[in-house]
Amino acid sequence: MKKILHKAYKWSNSWTGTIVIVLFTIFFVAQAFRIPSGSMKDSLLIGDHLFAKKFAYGIPMPYIPFLEIPIIPWSKELKIVDGDTPKHGDIVIFRYPGNIKQHFVKRCVALPGDELFVADKNLFLHFKEGDEWIKKNYKDYEIAIFDGKLWVKNPYMKKHPGIHHDPKIVNNGRFPIQIFYVNPLKVEKDHYFMMGDNRDHSNDSRFWGSVPYENIEGTPWFIYFSIDKDYKIRWDRIGKTPADLEKPEHLKKAIQEREKEDKEYYGLT
Repeated sequence: MKKILHKAYKWSNSWTGTIVIVLFTIFFVAQAFRIPSGSMKDSLLIGDHLFAKKFAYGIPMPYIPFLEIPIIPWSKELKIVDGDTPKHGDIVIFRYPGNIKQHFVKRCVALPGDELFVADKNLFLHFKEGDEWIKKNYKDYEIAIFDGKLWVKNPYMKKHPGIHHDPKIVNNGRFPIQIFYVNPLKVEKDHYFMMGDNRDHSNDSRFWGSVPYENIEGTPWFIYFSIDKDYKIRWDRIGKTPADLEKPEHLKKAIQEREKEDKEYYGLT
């Protein structure tokens, strides 16, 4: 056994072994991503660099880093092994259905069979489990009655306080109507409805539809580096998971940074 372990150690220290281990890790375990846009503020910020847990929802087709070329170029499959599926409220990394070379990071707000609509920016969700389940599990939430069913109003804002609206975005004809209203719909089989936490500044399923399961790549694991627009390192975010970043001390700083940026953008400073 000792000889076998020694050989494995020697091999792992070789160029071949190092390359194989690194590619295996990138392909199947963890991959680095950078948050490029503000669609997930205040939960994830522009400049957050994170590792994605790639095996959280099955095993996606491995792609060559930077080139975005599948290791099996003749295959059209985006997932080679099915696994767990996203749950309500999960933050999910997926390949954008309109261009699979682009990765998006959003929150899963509805599962297959769920029904939803958006009215005056508010998300209303009728869970597929039905009215009695809603009554039991959402006692402290505002419930609406529509089309003979119960709909939970903004079911994620209490648990995930980074979700917010921008009061400066109003329905005056200058902004996309999907921010304010989405007609009732039912999420189809093997699809997931995604929305950004920065609700009024997010390109998500309200505009281009739900995400197929095969497009789902993984979920954020933890932040390994973070830097703001002024090139200052956010030391307090490094090593934190998305759940950690929802705690008041981190969320407060994220909100302060966003409000400062908004004031600068709108010329209020």
